[in-house]
Amino acid sequence: MNEERPKLDEIDRRILRALQRDSSQPQRALAEAVGLSQNACWRRLNRLQAEGVIKGQTIRLDAAELGLPLTVFMMIRTRNHSRPWLESFRREVLAIPQVIDMYRIAGEYDYILKVVAADMNGFDQVYQRLIARLELENVTSLITMESIAAGRDIPI
Repeated sequence: MNEERPKLDEIDRRILRALQRDSSQPQRALAEAVGLSQNACWRRLNRLQAEGVIKGQTIRLDAAELGLPLTVFMMIRTRNHSRPWLESFRREVLAIPQVIDMYRIAGEYDYILKVVAADMNGFDQVYQRLIARLELENVTSLITMESIAAGRDIPI
């Protein structure tokens, strides 16, 4: 990649840290918190969005409070690494709402999925759907017992 990363100064970093803590705060409060006028803060926010540093604004939800207390990491190995297979795999996995994160990884496995479910039966439905529609060499599931640190802020 020859693309140059955006240059961030300390004010940019303060803006990003404040937004990670609470992206719903009014722009006026954000500007005051980082020591800028509202217009200067707005210009910086627009630049950070245009440069792709800010990808959007979301809120963090508590899966357990929403009836999805079970979190499972699925480690997947495949023999097929062709582009058509990968596209099919992505399409199938992204069609499953309970899969909330998906990564291609290096090492013994090829992919890791983070799945949330109401219970083991709900997780098994996800598992059965995947193995019925995709040719997979091996699937290992790691069932979480406790979330110690999830969705942490990116250190800036």
